[in-house]
Amino acid sequence: MKESRFGTHRVIDPKGSLPQAAFRLDATPVCGETEVLIDVDVLNIDSASFHQMKEACEEDVIKMKNMIKDIVKAQGKMQNPVTKSGGMLIGTIKSVGSLYHDQSLKKGMKIATLVSLSLTPLFIEEIHEINLSNEQVTITGSAILFDSGIYAIIPDDLDEKLVLAALDVCGAPAQVEKLAKENDTVLIIGAAGKSGLLCSYMAKEMVGPGGKVIGLVNEEKQAELLKELHFVDEILMENALNSVGVYEKMMMITDGKLADLTINVVNVPSTEMTSILSTKDDGIVYFFSMATSFTKAALGAEGVGKDVTMMIGNGYTKHHADITLNLFRKNQTLKELFMKKYA
Repeated sequence: MKESRFGTHRVIDPKGSLPQAAFRLDATPVCGETEVLIDVDVLNIDSASFHQMKEACEEDVIKMKNMIKDIVKAQGKMQNPVTKSGGMLIGTIKSVGSLYHDQSLKKGMKIATLVSLSLTPLFIEEIHEINLSNEQVTITGSAILFDSGIYAIIPDDLDEKLVLAALDVCGAPAQVEKLAKENDTVLIIGAAGKSGLLCSYMAKEMVGPGGKVIGLVNEEKQAELLKELHFVDEILMENALNSVGVYEKMMMITDGKLADLTINVVNVPSTEMTSILSTKDDGIVYFFSMATSFTKAALGAEGVGKDVTMMIGNGYTKHHADITLNLFRKNQTLKELFMKKYA
Protein backbone atom coordinates (compact mmCIF):
# COMPACT_ATOMS: atom_id res chain seq x y z
CA MET A 1 0.00 0.00 0.00
CA LYS A 2 1.17 3.51 -0.83
CA GLU A 3 2.15 5.41 2.29
CA SER A 4 0.02 8.34 3.40
CA ARG A 5 1.48 11.33 5.25
CA PHE A 6 -1.46 10.99 7.67
CA GLY A 7 -0.60 7.36 8.47
CA THR A 8 -3.67 5.66 6.99
CA HIS A 9 -1.40 2.93 5.60
CA ARG A 10 -0.88 1.78 9.19
CA VAL A 11 -4.61 1.38 9.86
CA ILE A 12 -5.75 -2.23 10.18
CA ASP A 13 -9.31 -1.75 11.40
CA PRO A 14 -11.46 -0.12 10.16
CA LYS A 15 -9.90 0.49 6.77
CA GLY A 16 -10.24 4.03 5.47
CA SER A 17 -10.20 5.72 8.87
CA LEU A 18 -7.48 7.98 10.20
CA PRO A 19 -5.17 6.52 12.87
CA GLN A 20 -6.77 8.32 15.81
CA ALA A 21 -10.26 7.08 14.95
CA ALA A 22 -9.07 3.57 14.08
CA PHE A 23 -9.42 0.74 16.55
CA ARG A 24 -6.21 -1.02 15.53
CA LEU A 25 -2.93 0.06 13.96
CA ASP A 26 0.04 -1.83 12.54
CA ALA A 27 2.81 -1.00 15.02
CA THR A 28 5.54 -3.04 13.33
CA PRO A 29 8.75 -1.20 14.31
CA VAL A 30 10.09 -0.78 10.79
CA CYS A 31 10.53 2.73 9.38
CA GLY A 32 8.57 3.52 6.22
CA GLU A 33 9.66 6.03 3.59
CA THR A 34 7.46 8.80 5.04
CA GLU A 35 7.97 7.91 8.71
CA VAL A 36 10.30 8.36 11.65
CA LEU A 37 11.09 5.36 13.86
CA ILE A 38 11.65 6.26 17.51
CA ASP A 39 13.23 4.30 20.36
CA VAL A 40 10.85 5.23 23.17
CA ASP A 41 12.06 6.05 26.67
CA VAL A 42 9.02 7.48 28.44
CA LEU A 43 5.28 7.68 27.82
CA ASN A 44 3.44 10.59 29.39
CA ILE A 45 -0.14 9.32 29.71
CA ASP A 46 -2.71 12.10 29.56
CA SER A 47 -4.30 13.01 32.88
CA ALA A 48 -7.85 11.80 32.22
CA SER A 49 -6.62 8.44 30.95
CA PHE A 50 -4.11 7.95 33.77
CA HIS A 51 -6.70 8.90 36.39
CA GLN A 52 -9.18 6.37 34.95
CA MET A 53 -6.62 3.55 34.83
CA LYS A 54 -5.34 4.31 38.32
CA GLU A 55 -8.86 4.14 39.72
CA ALA A 56 -9.77 1.00 37.77
CA CYS A 57 -6.60 -0.75 39.01
CA GLU A 58 -6.94 0.60 42.56
CA GLU A 59 -3.46 2.17 42.21
CA ASP A 60 -1.90 -1.27 41.79
CA VAL A 61 1.13 -0.68 39.54
CA ILE A 62 1.30 -4.31 38.38
CA LYS A 63 -2.33 -4.17 37.26
CA MET A 64 -1.69 -0.85 35.51
CA LYS A 65 1.32 -2.29 33.68
CA ASN A 66 -0.81 -5.19 32.46
CA MET A 67 -3.63 -2.87 31.45
CA ILE A 68 -1.30 -0.71 29.37
CA LYS A 69 0.30 -3.76 27.76
CA ASP A 70 -3.12 -5.20 26.90
CA ILE A 71 -4.33 -1.93 25.37
CA VAL A 72 -1.22 -1.52 23.22
CA LYS A 73 -1.20 -5.19 22.18
CA ALA A 74 -4.86 -5.04 21.11
CA GLN A 75 -4.77 -1.67 19.36
CA GLY A 76 -1.18 -1.08 18.32
CA LYS A 77 -1.35 2.29 20.12
CA MET A 78 -1.93 3.64 23.62
CA GLN A 79 -5.54 4.79 23.43
CA ASN A 80 -7.53 4.34 26.62
CA PRO A 81 -10.76 2.56 25.57
CA VAL A 82 -12.76 4.48 28.19
CA THR A 83 -11.47 8.06 27.76
CA LYS A 84 -10.33 7.53 24.13
CA SER A 85 -7.30 9.73 24.90
CA GLY A 86 -3.60 8.95 24.89
CA GLY A 87 -0.73 11.23 25.85
CA MET A 88 2.69 11.70 24.25
CA LEU A 89 6.21 10.29 24.35
CA ILE A 90 9.88 11.10 24.47
CA GLY A 91 12.52 9.07 22.72
CA THR A 92 15.54 8.90 20.42
CA ILE A 93 15.31 8.84 16.66
CA LYS A 94 16.38 5.48 15.30
CA SER A 95 15.80 6.14 11.60
CA VAL A 96 14.21 8.67 9.24
CA GLY A 97 12.43 7.66 6.04
CA SER A 98 13.87 8.87 2.74
CA LEU A 99 10.64 10.74 1.86
CA TYR A 100 10.00 12.21 5.32
CA HIS A 101 9.41 15.95 4.92
CA ASP A 102 12.10 17.07 7.37
CA GLN A 103 15.46 15.56 6.51
CA SER A 104 17.17 17.69 9.18
CA LEU A 105 16.10 15.04 11.68
CA LYS A 106 18.94 12.61 12.26
CA LYS A 107 19.51 9.35 14.06
CA GLY A 108 20.32 9.91 17.72
CA MET A 109 18.32 13.13 18.17
CA LYS A 110 16.12 13.26 21.27
CA ILE A 111 12.57 14.37 20.53
CA ALA A 112 9.16 14.63 22.14
CA THR A 113 6.20 13.89 19.93
CA LEU A 114 3.47 16.53 19.96
CA VAL A 115 0.78 14.23 18.61
CA SER A 116 -1.39 11.97 20.74
CA LEU A 117 -0.48 8.42 21.63
CA SER A 118 -4.04 7.65 20.53
CA LEU A 119 -2.84 7.87 16.92
CA THR A 120 0.80 6.79 17.32
CA PRO A 121 1.79 3.21 16.37
CA LEU A 122 3.46 1.87 19.51
CA PHE A 123 5.26 -1.38 20.27
CA ILE A 124 6.17 -2.10 23.91
CA GLU A 125 8.90 -4.62 24.76
CA GLU A 126 8.90 -3.95 28.48
CA ILE A 127 7.41 -1.55 31.01
CA HIS A 128 10.04 -0.70 33.62
CA GLU A 129 8.28 1.78 35.89
CA ILE A 130 5.00 3.65 36.35
CA ASN A 131 5.22 6.87 38.33
CA LEU A 132 1.83 7.42 39.97
CA SER A 133 2.58 11.04 40.81
CA ASN A 134 3.64 12.39 37.42
CA GLU A 135 1.77 10.03 35.03
CA GLN A 136 4.97 8.93 33.30
CA VAL A 137 5.66 5.35 32.20
CA THR A 138 9.25 4.28 31.53
CA ILE A 139 9.47 1.63 28.81
CA THR A 140 11.60 -0.08 26.23
CA GLY A 141 9.77 0.09 22.93
CA SER A 142 9.32 1.70 19.53
CA ALA A 143 6.95 4.21 17.99
CA ILE A 144 6.21 5.67 14.58
CA LEU A 145 5.87 9.37 13.81
CA PHE A 146 3.94 10.04 10.61
CA ASP A 147 4.90 12.67 8.04
CA SER A 148 2.04 14.89 9.27
CA GLY A 149 3.10 14.48 12.90
CA ILE A 150 4.62 17.33 14.88
CA TYR A 151 7.44 17.10 17.39
CA ALA A 152 9.86 19.14 19.47
CA ILE A 153 13.58 18.58 19.76
CA ILE A 154 14.49 18.43 23.45
CA PRO A 155 16.29 21.68 24.34
CA ASP A 156 19.66 21.53 26.09
CA ASP A 157 18.74 23.99 28.85
CA LEU A 158 15.77 22.06 30.31
CA ASP A 159 15.45 18.61 31.90
CA GLU A 160 13.91 16.18 29.43
CA LYS A 161 11.30 14.84 31.85
CA LEU A 162 10.27 18.41 32.66
CA VAL A 163 9.93 19.02 28.92
CA LEU A 164 7.84 15.87 28.51
CA ALA A 165 5.51 16.82 31.36
CA ALA A 166 5.06 20.35 30.02
CA LEU A 167 4.67 19.50 26.34
CA ASP A 168 1.91 17.01 27.13
CA VAL A 169 -0.33 19.98 27.96
CA CYS A 170 1.39 22.77 26.01
CA GLY A 171 -1.69 23.47 23.91
CA ALA A 172 -3.57 24.78 26.96
CA PRO A 173 -1.42 27.76 28.04
CA ALA A 174 -0.74 28.61 24.42
CA GLN A 175 -4.49 28.81 23.77
CA VAL A 176 -4.94 30.92 26.93
CA GLU A 177 -2.40 33.35 25.50
CA LYS A 178 -4.67 33.73 22.46
CA LEU A 179 -7.99 33.87 24.32
CA ALA A 180 -7.36 35.90 27.50
CA LYS A 181 -7.60 39.65 27.03
CA GLU A 182 -6.50 42.60 29.13
CA ASN A 183 -8.88 43.27 32.04
CA ASP A 184 -10.70 39.95 31.60
CA THR A 185 -11.99 37.84 34.46
CA VAL A 186 -10.69 34.31 33.89
CA LEU A 187 -11.78 31.20 35.79
CA ILE A 188 -9.43 28.20 35.78
CA ILE A 189 -11.22 25.01 36.83
CA GLY A 190 -8.53 22.70 38.17
CA ALA A 191 -6.04 25.53 38.74
CA ALA A 192 -3.55 23.54 40.83
CA GLY A 193 -2.97 20.69 38.36
CA LYS A 194 -0.24 20.51 35.73
CA SER A 195 -2.09 22.31 32.96
CA GLY A 196 -3.99 24.42 35.49
CA LEU A 197 -0.82 25.98 36.87
CA LEU A 198 0.47 26.81 33.41
CA CYS A 199 -2.89 28.28 32.39
CA SER A 200 -3.16 30.31 35.60
CA TYR A 201 0.30 31.77 35.13
CA MET A 202 -0.38 32.60 31.48
CA ALA A 203 -3.80 34.10 32.26
CA LYS A 204 -2.28 36.33 34.95
CA GLU A 205 0.23 37.58 32.41
CA MET A 206 -2.46 38.31 29.81
CA VAL A 207 -5.20 40.00 31.87
CA GLY A 208 -2.83 42.45 33.53
CA PRO A 209 -3.42 44.41 36.75
CA GLY A 210 -6.96 45.36 35.69
CA GLY A 211 -8.06 41.75 35.23
CA LYS A 212 -8.74 38.92 37.63
CA VAL A 213 -7.77 35.24 37.60
CA ILE A 214 -9.87 32.92 39.76
CA GLY A 215 -8.57 29.45 40.56
CA LEU A 216 -11.05 26.68 41.41
CA VAL A 217 -9.67 23.84 43.57
CA ASN A 218 -11.24 21.36 45.98
CA GLU A 219 -8.41 20.57 48.40
CA GLU A 220 -6.79 22.75 51.06
CA LYS A 221 -3.27 21.77 49.97
CA GLN A 222 -4.09 22.94 46.44
CA ALA A 223 -5.33 26.25 47.78
CA GLU A 224 -2.15 26.65 49.82
CA LEU A 225 -0.05 26.03 46.70
CA LEU A 226 -1.92 28.72 44.77
CA LYS A 227 -1.49 31.17 47.66
CA GLU A 228 2.26 30.57 47.67
CA LEU A 229 2.62 30.99 43.91
CA HIS A 230 0.47 34.12 43.50
CA PHE A 231 -0.68 32.89 40.06
CA VAL A 232 -4.35 33.69 40.85
CA ASP A 233 -6.11 36.67 42.42
CA GLU A 234 -8.91 34.67 44.06
CA ILE A 235 -9.16 31.06 45.16
CA LEU A 236 -12.52 29.34 44.96
CA MET A 237 -12.71 26.24 47.17
CA GLU A 238 -15.45 23.97 45.82
CA ASN A 239 -15.99 20.63 44.11
CA ALA A 240 -16.11 21.16 40.35
CA LEU A 241 -19.00 18.68 40.20
CA ASN A 242 -21.15 21.07 42.26
CA SER A 243 -22.25 23.28 39.38
CA VAL A 244 -24.76 25.41 41.30
CA GLY A 245 -22.43 25.81 44.27
CA VAL A 246 -19.61 27.08 42.05
CA TYR A 247 -22.01 29.35 40.17
CA GLU A 248 -23.26 30.95 43.38
CA LYS A 249 -19.72 31.59 44.61
CA MET A 250 -18.73 33.01 41.21
CA MET A 251 -21.70 35.38 41.37
CA MET A 252 -20.43 36.65 44.73
CA ILE A 253 -16.78 36.96 43.69
CA THR A 254 -17.55 38.79 40.44
CA ASP A 255 -20.49 40.93 41.67
CA GLY A 256 -22.79 39.00 39.36
CA LYS A 257 -20.71 39.51 36.20
CA LEU A 258 -19.26 35.97 36.04
CA ALA A 259 -16.19 35.02 33.96
CA ASP A 260 -15.29 36.39 30.54
CA LEU A 261 -13.27 33.23 29.93
CA THR A 262 -13.44 29.86 31.66
CA ILE A 263 -10.71 27.25 31.18
CA ASN A 264 -11.62 23.69 32.20
CA VAL A 265 -8.59 21.47 32.78
CA VAL A 266 -9.90 18.95 35.34
CA ASN A 267 -9.49 15.22 34.67
CA VAL A 268 -12.93 14.03 35.82
CA PRO A 269 -16.21 13.92 33.85
CA SER A 270 -19.41 15.92 34.45
CA THR A 271 -17.92 19.36 35.04
CA GLU A 272 -19.32 20.84 31.85
CA MET A 273 -22.19 22.72 33.49
CA THR A 274 -19.92 24.19 36.15
CA SER A 275 -17.92 25.80 33.34
CA ILE A 276 -21.00 27.01 31.48
CA LEU A 277 -22.89 28.44 34.47
CA SER A 278 -19.77 30.28 35.68
CA THR A 279 -19.35 32.11 32.37
CA LYS A 280 -21.21 35.26 31.36
CA ASP A 281 -23.40 35.41 28.26
CA ASP A 282 -21.22 35.94 25.16
CA GLY A 283 -18.24 34.67 27.16
CA ILE A 284 -15.95 31.80 26.17
CA VAL A 285 -15.67 28.34 27.71
CA TYR A 286 -12.53 26.44 26.73
CA PHE A 287 -12.70 22.70 27.45
CA PHE A 288 -9.15 21.38 27.51
CA SER A 289 -10.12 18.36 29.61
CA MET A 290 -10.26 15.02 27.79
CA ALA A 291 -13.11 14.08 30.14
CA THR A 292 -15.42 16.59 28.42
CA SER A 293 -18.69 15.35 26.92
CA PHE A 294 -19.85 17.32 23.89
CA THR A 295 -23.41 16.12 24.50
CA LYS A 296 -23.47 17.29 28.13
CA ALA A 297 -21.98 20.64 27.19
CA ALA A 298 -24.18 21.37 24.20
CA LEU A 299 -27.49 20.20 25.63
CA GLY A 300 -26.69 21.53 29.09
CA ALA A 301 -26.02 25.04 27.82
CA GLU A 302 -29.26 24.93 25.87
CA GLY A 303 -31.12 23.69 28.94
CA VAL A 304 -30.11 26.66 31.10
CA GLY A 305 -30.39 29.24 28.33
CA LYS A 306 -26.70 30.13 28.24
CA ASP A 307 -25.35 31.90 25.16
CA VAL A 308 -21.65 31.10 25.47
CA THR A 309 -19.03 30.20 22.90
CA MET A 310 -17.73 26.72 23.69
CA MET A 311 -14.38 25.59 22.37
CA ILE A 312 -13.05 22.06 22.38
CA GLY A 313 -9.39 22.15 23.35
CA ASN A 314 -7.11 21.69 20.39
CA GLY A 315 -3.81 20.36 21.67
CA TYR A 316 -2.09 22.16 18.83
CA THR A 317 -1.72 25.85 18.18
CA LYS A 318 1.19 27.52 16.38
CA HIS A 319 4.39 27.69 18.44
CA HIS A 320 2.67 26.04 21.44
CA ALA A 321 5.80 24.14 22.50
CA ASP A 322 8.02 27.21 22.53
CA ILE A 323 5.35 29.31 24.26
CA THR A 324 5.03 26.81 27.09
CA LEU A 325 8.72 26.03 27.57
CA ASN A 326 9.48 29.76 27.68
CA LEU A 327 7.27 30.01 30.80
CA PHE A 328 9.90 27.98 32.68
CA ARG A 329 12.65 30.21 31.39
CA LYS A 330 10.74 33.27 32.62
CA ASN A 331 9.72 31.94 36.03
CA GLN A 332 12.19 29.97 38.15
CA THR A 333 9.56 29.18 40.78
CA LEU A 334 7.34 27.52 38.17
CA LYS A 335 10.31 25.57 36.82
CA GLU A 336 11.33 24.35 40.28
CA LEU A 337 7.77 23.31 41.11
CA PHE A 338 7.43 21.27 37.90
CA MET A 339 10.82 19.68 38.47
CA LYS A 340 9.71 18.61 41.93
CA LYS A 341 6.20 17.42 41.04
CA TYR A 342 6.39 16.15 37.48
CA ALA A 343 9.96 15.58 36.29
